[in-house]
Amino acid sequence: MLEYRIMLTPDDNGTFLVTCPQLPIVATFGDIEEDARRHAVDAIESVLGSMIEDGEDIPVPDGSNGEPIRLPLLTTLKVHLYWALRGSGITRAELARRLGWNRESVDRLFRLDHRSRLEQIEAAFEALGREVDVEVRRAA
Repeated sequence: MLEYRIMLTPDDNGTFLVTCPQLPIVATFGDIEEDARRHAVDAIESVLGSMIEDGEDIPVPDGSNGEPIRLPLLTTLKVHLYWALRGSGITRAELARRLGWNRESVDRLFRLDHRSRLEQIEAAFEALGREVDVEVRRAA
């Protein structure tokens, strides 16, 4: 699972400001810390979705300062698929050709607001010469 780090800063009006050092455009808030963390996930997903749409490089999460915020599994898979596509040097059109799908179906795989089926994501990874491996472990 992808985990970006956030900074929670108490604001002067009793709310908590959220920023993400690796994604400087992320800025949101919450009335309580729990709300701020939940809003952080939404804000990070919005920024990553915009970066994918614009064809920008997405930084790999690092161990920088801050509190880790875990992104949903589907978001994690889609970001990894985006990295795999960019790393392969092929276009989405070429991926569509390899899969035998229309271009719109491939484009939806990269939209974080679209609930793609896991079978489709797995097929796209396979077409890029990658495989998905899942590990389940006890929660901390």
